[in-house]
Amino acid sequence: MQVHTRHTPVFGVARVSLASGEAVQAVGDTMIASSFGITEVQQSRGGMRAGGKGAPSVFTAPAEGGWVDLAPPGAGDVYPLELDGRTGWNVAKLAFLARPSTVRVDPGWQPLQALFGGDNGFLEHYSGTGPLVLACAGPVDAFNIEAGELITVRPGFLLAYPDTVQCRLRAMDPSGPQSIRTGEGLALDFAGPGTVLVQARKSR
Repeated sequence: MQVHTRHTPVFGVARVSLASGEAVQAVGDTMIASSFGITEVQQSRGGMRAGGKGAPSVFTAPAEGGWVDLAPPGAGDVYPLELDGRTGWNVAKLAFLARPSTVRVDPGWQPLQALFGGDNGFLEHYSGTGPLVLACAGPVDAFNIEAGELITVRPGFLLAYPDTVQCRLRAMDPSGPQSIRTGEGLALDFAGPGTVLVQARKSR
């Protein structure tokens, strides 16, 4: 699977090129167009029926291969994050757009469970190999943190960070409203070495 982007960073489109029989899972209703012969199967997710709004779709290429054009529902960029099979990534839940079968989501990943106190927070963990395509509310910035360096990021702007980066979640104002599910009222402190990806606009 190969990913090429265009119309970035305001109205990004990701063209996913697939080899013979190769498949990609994508957020439902994000396909603009595809080459002839691409098949689409809508999946159920949680209690959501197949074909329901927001249910993911799997696009599979015919024998001669093909392509699928994907675009997020709102304005912003698309960003192919290449996973190398050695390091997992923690990704904002709202950012997922597409992934090959070689990239897996890891529900209940222990370090995230510990970060969120056992609750379902605003991040998901991905591992494996290949391009994980992310939908971003704005252009992407990469903060390369040196060993011993610290930075603070607000959750609404966070896109992704690798397992190699240390992370702490804290309240901006202990007396104010806070939400583990949305990140409201919270901040993330990161310690290097490693790279933290942020988006230049806040997710809705």
